[in-house]
Parts: sequence; structure tokens; C-alpha cells
Amino acid sequence: MSKDYYQILGVDKKASKEEVKKAFRKLAHQYHPDKKDGNADKFKEVNEAYSVLSDDKKRAEYDTYGRTFAGGQGGQQGGFGGFGGFDPSQFGQGAQWSGAFEDLDLGDIFGSFFGGKARQKRGRDISIDLELDFKDAVFGTERSVLLQKASVCENCKGDGAEPGSKLKTCPTCNGKGSVREVKQTFMGAFQSVATCNTCHGRGKVPEEVCSVCKGTGVRDARKEIKIVVPSGISDGEMIRITSEGEALSNGIAGDLYVKIHVKKHPQFLKEGDNLVTTLNIKLSDALLGSTYALETLDGKIDVQIPSGVAFGEVIRIKGKGVPRGRNRGDILAKVQIDIPKKLSKKAKEEIEKLKGEGL
Repeated sequence: MSKDYYQILGVDKKASKEEVKKAFRKLAHQYHPDKKDGNADKFKEVNEAYSVLSDDKKRAEYDTYGRTFAGGQGGQQGGFGGFGGFDPSQFGQGAQWSGAFEDLDLGDIFGSFFGGKARQKRGRDISIDLELDFKDAVFGTERSVLLQKASVCENCKGDGAEPGSKLKTCPTCNGKGSVREVKQTFMGAFQSVATCNTCHGRGKVPEEVCSVCKGTGVRDARKEIKIVVPSGISDGEMIRITSEGEALSNGIAGDLYVKIHVKKHPQFLKEGDNLVTTLNIKLSDALLGSTYALETLDGKIDVQIPSGVAFGEVIRIKGKGVPRGRNRGDILAKVQIDIPKKLSKKAKEEIEKLKGEGL
């Protein structure tokens, strides 16, 4: 008895190709034999129905003559039209479907099957380490590094042709940059899209290949790269420089990742946009108040110590911290009062007087 392909996919006879494809996608995922609740027979049936209804010529023949003349069981099966006699029992009792698919790239098969294209290749990423002084990390800086890497050929500018030579249409892919490959598997013949090896995806080949890169468009060379370090960068942070990794013939260049290592400062610690330091003052200055000179990243400044300042109290010096756009953080100076370990006779007498006054 002839099968009703429209009924198998659950679509109307007037359904568009897009509706047919949508229905197939849903059922293919549902019945895929690699899934726990999959169904090999249903999957085969859905495949067979889609191979006919997705092809205008086969669909017209099917609508007119029925299944036999449209590439069904009575006709030749190719492309996605069936399993070519696949029988799950051939794997033996208790066989695992995952093993059956071990050498099969389902991503390539179904990516092509659902209208996918050949993926554009991407060059390797490069990572380097960069050590900075504390001040450079706070205010930002620029550094240049010299890297030996695959770069776009300067002689041909990446097109693989000797300067003055013309480009012609690739004879292998006819200028498409990709070719369709048919893979024979236990499930039948599957098509996939791959980058053309002759033109490397360009669609054009040079009449005369570049004498420097031999037509590849890339060559191993030393390149100076400028690294712009933003202000306020922290130790361990990463700077990503797009397309400064390894170049690739007719592909996307990788990225350069720069890991920052900040040297410790003898006086300051960075906490967000603020710089934290310790300010050592005399006991008398803590009681009476004074002015202290503080060496900052901008140079020396005078800090006013209020009378009666307590041990551990923080004095905020505004606008002398880490730049952030038009604003800057602050310096937070934590007061540490130096208590003398030894006192002179006169000092003891004076302190005794203060003690008598309740201080």
C-alpha cells in the first residue's frame, strides 16, 4: 500500500516548501534514532517523505503518479532519500546508537540538510603576558610588541596573486567558494558543504601565484602591534585585540589576548577607583593637628591632619585616585599614630602633667 507523504509529515497538500521543511525538522528531531526515545523506522519514513516533498520535480511526480515514480521504495534512493537498506538489527542485540554514529558528523549533515553553509574558518588566537608598572596601570599607557605570527601577505595583500596578475574564476567550484560533498554512510548518502580546497573559499584563483606566499595569501612574519592599556586596569585582567591573532587564507583572523601583570607599589594599593595608603604621624600631631607631605602618583601634596585624629581614621584626598573617564577616584590615607617606645625624662614629666589634667 502506497504511503501518504503529506500525512507522514502532517502537512496539507498545498503546504509550501518552508512548511514542509519546518514539519520535517520537528519530526526528525523527535524520531532521531540517536535519541533515547527515537524511532528508526519513523525517522526513515520521515526522511523518505521529505526527500520527495522538498524536491519540486519529485513532488510533482508523486502528486501525479504516486510514490513509486517519485524516488520512494520503487525508485532509486539518493541524497537524503532513505537509508539504503539500513537495518538496526545488524548491530546486534543491545547495540548502542551512539556507537553507530561515532564516525558520523551529524552537525555537518544536518547543517547542510537544513540549508546551512560551509563555516568560515578562523585563525588561531594568540595570548601573551605584559608586565606594567603600577603608575602605568593607574593612568593607562601604550605599549608595542613584536610578534612572529601568520600575517596577511604584504606582497599580494592577501589575494594570493602576484602584483599585476589577474584573478580568474575557480574551475573547481565555479566561483562559489564551496563545494558539495556526498558522504556514504550506513544511513544512506548525505550531502555537506565544504570550503573549496583549490581557491580556499575565495571563488577566484590567480593567473600567477604570489611569489612570496605561494598563493596562500598569508605568510609567517614579524609584526609590531600597538597595545592600548586603559586607565585603571587591574592585575590579571585581559585585553582582547580583535583580528591580531593568526591570519588565515580567506578566513577570519584570530584575536590577540594580552594578560596584564601589575607590579606592586611600595606605598599604594588599588581598591576600585581609589588608592589606599598608610599615613604615619606623631602622637603630638594627632593631638594638636599638623600638615604632612604625601608623595602621590601626581607628585607631592600637603595633607592637613585635624587635631584629635584617631588611630585608624581615614583621611580622604579627593581627585587623586584612579582616572575613570572625566572623573577620578580618591586617595584614602589611613592614619597610623607612632607611639614612642622610649621617653626622655622631660617628656615623661610633660606627659605626667597631661595625665593630671585627665588626658
